[in-house]
Amino acid sequence: MSRNSYNRRKMKLKRLFGIRGRLVLLALILVVPLMLERARSLEDARAKQIAATSREYKALADHTVDTQRQVISSVEAVLKSSSYIYALGSEVSQPCMVMRASFRVDLPWIRSLSVVDRTGRIQCSTLPGITGIDLNDRMYLRKALVSRSLVLSDYVFSRATHQPTIMAAYPLKTAGHERSGAVIVAAVNLRWMSSVMNDLGGRPGVTALLIDSNGVVLAAPDDLASTLAHPLADKTLLPAIVAHEAASGAQSGSFIHRPVNDGKRTVSFARLPGSNARLVVSIDEAMVSAGINREIRLAYIQLAFVCLLVLLGALLVVEGLIMRPIQILAGIAQKLGRGERDVRAARHELPTEFMPLARAFNTMAAQLTTRESELLASNNRLSVIATIDTVSGLANRRGFQSRLDFEWHKADQTATELALLMVDVDHFKLYNDNYGHLEGDACLARLGETLAGIAARTTGFAARYGGEEFCVLLPDTDTARAMEIGEMIRDAVRGLAIPHRASAAQNVTLSVGVAVTRPNPTMQADDLIEAADAALYAAKAAGRDCVIPHGRHEPPAARVSLAG
Repeated sequence: MSRNSYNRRKMKLKRLFGIRGRLVLLALILVVPLMLERARSLEDARAKQIAATSREYKALADHTVDTQRQVISSVEAVLKSSSYIYALGSEVSQPCMVMRASFRVDLPWIRSLSVVDRTGRIQCSTLPGITGIDLNDRMYLRKALVSRSLVLSDYVFSRATHQPTIMAAYPLKTAGHERSGAVIVAAVNLRWMSSVMNDLGGRPGVTALLIDSNGVVLAAPDDLASTLAHPLADKTLLPAIVAHEAASGAQSGSFIHRPVNDGKRTVSFARLPGSNARLVVSIDEAMVSAGINREIRLAYIQLAFVCLLVLLGALLVVEGLIMRPIQILAGIAQKLGRGERDVRAARHELPTEFMPLARAFNTMAAQLTTRESELLASNNRLSVIATIDTVSGLANRRGFQSRLDFEWHKADQTATELALLMVDVDHFKLYNDNYGHLEGDACLARLGETLAGIAARTTGFAARYGGEEFCVLLPDTDTARAMEIGEMIRDAVRGLAIPHRASAAQNVTLSVGVAVTRPNPTMQADDLIEAADAALYAAKAAGRDCVIPHGRHEPPAARVSLAG
């Protein structure tokens, strides 16, 4: 009694500490507590470092945007005051001279001031020699007249200085504060705009650029001066910024960007007021966190090394618990594959966890014999179905090809002739058009019955070759007999008297092409098909409702029906 109780407790413990439970327990004890905490702490440190860097550069970017905003505000103030001074000068008929005299303020961010009249030509400028230059095609002039406020252009190539720049435009007003149709413009110094961004430069992994709406770099720190007046190298960055603006409804923000064939980057951007220019700060997380990334990689390498040691130990420990049962079951599967249906798995040789699989193997072995016989019968039925045409009841093209190969080989061995009749229903498309496809199928079924009966009487083999085309294979048959059987088929179909009002005969008729050959090693069965098909073509060319042997193309003489 105590022994039975001991055995029951033993079985419960065996189920509790099965193979899966023992492997999981071993992994928990040896691997999990060792390195995961360290890796987690390093990941947190990296995330905090990246967040701190992002905050720092966002603050610097905001400061730079404020500086650029002040520059633009000062440009706007200069344009407004110059517009007013120019209007006052118009009262004494010397507006240009008055404006030039008033432009004495030392503003390093303004290269020049010019007045563009309503025709788009420079009427007056602080730069000598540029009066009369046509700027009518510049979009910023039109925008300034429409908006009646300050407008900043995208990157342009100045026609006056032949230097890259951006232009600030403000509509010129008269002394009475009315619109004059003219615009006062200022050329902004891009290099000065770049100088205010130097606080954002010189740091690995950080890129700070001022770009226009087309992605052309307008300003950059000294270490990125080579990018000035060039489009962004990353063609996906500007569309991503535009999409983020549209989604958030704000003109500034931050998001994660993943360039093609590059790592993850944190992008902060802010738009300059009154323009489509944006200050973009992009932080390469991999470069910013390179040091801590090395520590994380080292931690994961250590974790992988410990895992490898644990796996090697587990392989040695569970060799007898897993590998041996698997080898036993694999041997059983191989025997079943070789057809040994009486093989069974011995339960006493396998652990408890493998018993469901062993029972499944035993059940499978018991059912394989029954399933194999059922499958063989099903395959036989399918083979028959696959060679039968369901409409005509005759063999289909596949069945015909198989029979042709057999008869060809047989005729080659016995040195006898083999005949093939290609039969086509005359004007069958018109029959379908007039009577419908259901009646067309019924017509093919009646033709199939007729051909099957004649083939049975003449020891031939009838098949549907495709569409409205049939064929009759006649072993050991010469040309005269094949022609006779062709006429027999033609007359038999005429005797059916199937109405066909679209045909000249007013009934369904057939055209028959006859080919006869004696197979030899230099020929192929397809040669016979091609010959019979050529004869059928000749029969159609001869007016249809006739039987033509291969090689004759003249119209047949009048025939007397074999059916009487």
